[in-house]
Order: sequence, then structure tokens, then C-alpha cells
Amino acid sequence: MPNHRSADGPKSPANAKISARRRRRWDIEIAKIALEQRGLVTLGQLGALGIEESTIADRVAAGRMHRIHDRVLAVGHTALTIETRMLAATLACGPRAVLSHRSAAALWGIRADPCKTIDVTAPGRRGRSPEGIAAHRDGALRAIDCTAFMGIPCTTVERTLLDLAAVVAVDELRRALAEAEVLRLVDLAVLRRLLKRCRGRRGVARLRMLLDDLHPQTRRTRSELERMFLRMCVRGDLPQPEVNVVLRAGGRTYKPDFLWRKEGLIVEADSRRFHDTYSAFQSDRRREQHLQVAGWRLSRCTWEQVERDPHDVATTIRALLSQQNPRRRAEISS
Repeated sequence: MPNHRSADGPKSPANAKISARRRRRWDIEIAKIALEQRGLVTLGQLGALGIEESTIADRVAAGRMHRIHDRVLAVGHTALTIETRMLAATLACGPRAVLSHRSAAALWGIRADPCKTIDVTAPGRRGRSPEGIAAHRDGALRAIDCTAFMGIPCTTVERTLLDLAAVVAVDELRRALAEAEVLRLVDLAVLRRLLKRCRGRRGVARLRMLLDDLHPQTRRTRSELERMFLRMCVRGDLPQPEVNVVLRAGGRTYKPDFLWRKEGLIVEADSRRFHDTYSAFQSDRRREQHLQVAGWRLSRCTWEQVERDPHDVATTIRALLSQQNPRRRAEISS
């Protein structure tokens, strides 16, 4: 006689009593849970369905489930994305656990995370952290500091930046804050209220320093390069330009990076990421020609210039601003 294997694994005294109807019902409920959790289920969720650990062990032995952590299993396969592993880490640390610190910053897209371990904040958690997880115990974490992104419980961007301030170098924190602004993810007013509420916490002073260093118009900038340019203007005592404003010239509409309207001067801050292509090169030349015909002077600077020699860039702009532009002056006076 052929040996037919049970759908729930090898026969055991307990397994033998499970009806096919009950197993089908379990399969349906497990599929629903896994669908909402990137193919993951927890022992607690399986227990709530009335599935005993011996039956779960049989399913694992049969290859129908795979243990990711002690209390988290993947249904059907182990080809997990980084986002699935992030969710598994939060599920492994308890119902109130959220992705945080470096891992939350990576999820939000404001910082690359080279770490192999996943940062999770689990209020009230005790005992050793599951393998591959850095569990942070913070009883002061509030519901207002938590959200969900891509279906993964995590800290808000503002709270993520605060947590990040305690574990990374200031330059890395500055870049993360800049990227959060570029992506329009951070509310600076909310962030300042959070810093006030968490006064005395590690990282607060560092993050507040970076916020205080921001130029008032940085909320309108499109890149970290533009922010550096504005700080250069302040330190070089240059007249403050208009930033990313709509300009009508020669029947066309433009949005120059920095505009000194009275002096008829436009300065574009270029990065290779957006301008080092053939199409961008052609577009930039046409744009410059049209603006010149309309009476505007246009100058360009690069990331390396602003970052490494801001004094020279400021000197050049000061000289350009001091030069007369007859056509623009005539247009303004008319």
C-alpha cells in the first residue's frame, strides 16, 4: 500500500484527530493573515485559531511553514524581501514593537542602512533580542510617535530622526534630515515639538543644532546642494535670492534655483545626478539661451564648488551682482 503523507505532516496521535474540514478552515485563515503580513504569521495568531504547537511543528517539518524567528513563520517559502524581514523583526518583538533608528530611516528612504541587524523599539520588552534584531527598550515611546509605512509598524519620520541622532555621526544625521526635507516627509514644527518633549534625551541637542542651522527658505529647496548654497549666501553676506520661484521670460515659464530679480541674475546649482546626461545637457543649453535672449544673466556652480570652495563661489556671485545689466535695469525702470 502507498504511504500517503498527511497535509499537516507526519501522523501523530493529536494530528490524527484533526478533520480535513478543520485543516481547510485553518488553511483559509492562515492565508488571510499571511496576505496582510507579507506572507508571515506568528505563533500567537496560529494559537488564536486553535492550532497547537505540535501541529505547527508538523507543518514546519513538511515544509509548509518556515521559521524566521522563534515566534514568526513564513508561509510557503523563505524568499523574503528586506521589507518582509523588517516586518518579521517587529512581529518577533511583540504587538507594540515598531521599526526604528537606522532601519526605520532606510524604510522611509532617508538613509541607506548597511547594517545586517534590524532596529526595533519594543516598549516593555524583556529578555534577549531575537537573532539579527537590535531591540531598543523605550517605555517613553508614545502612540503619536508611531505609524505604519508599507504595511510595517515604524516610528514617524520625526521620531526616526531623533532616534537616529543618538546612533549616527552628525554628518550622516545632516544628510538624513536633508533627504527627509527633499522628499517632503518631515514636518519641522512637529520635529521641534518632539525635541521639546524629549528634552535631555541623547541626540536632542545634536538634532536641534542642525535644525537651527537651516536657512529659513530651506523648506523650498529641492536638494542638499541648494541648502548648502543658501548657507553660503548667509555666511558670505550676499543678498538673499528668491528660491525656486516661477519666472516668465520670453513667453516661457522657468523655475530657476536662485534668482536676484533686480540685478537680472540667475544662478543654477547643478549636480551630476540630474545634469550629467545628453538630454539634460541639451535642455540646459536651450534654457540658458532663451533666458539670455530675455535679458537674464545665468551662471552655474557645482556641488564640489559650493562644498569645497564656498568663498570663491560667493566672491564670483558678488562680482556678478555688482555688474550692471542695462537691459534688465531698463526693463525695471520702465
